[in-house]
Amino acid sequence: MRTLRIAAGIEAASLVILLGNLLTTHTRAITSLVGPVHGTAYLVVIMAALLAPSASSSGIRWRAVVPEIGGLLALRQMRTHSPGGST
Repeated sequence: MRTLRIAAGIEAASLVILLGNLLTTHTRAITSLVGPVHGTAYLVVIMAALLAPSASSSGIRWRAVVPEIGGLLALRQMRTHSPGGST
């Protein structure tokens, strides 16, 4: 779950940076640096959700595949279905 939490945070932060860049200066260097980071974080979110033991029956895997916010959705679903509640 820790890997999913980190990857979801990176995915969300990189999306904010990419959208901020798009709406302001549209600097090519930022896009070429942060774009691959965002894509890699998205793939890590999907893999972490696939490998999570609690993801099999709760729909976490499908939520992780949602572009842009999948990591956050999967984390939220995982926290609500974890035995300890939200941690």
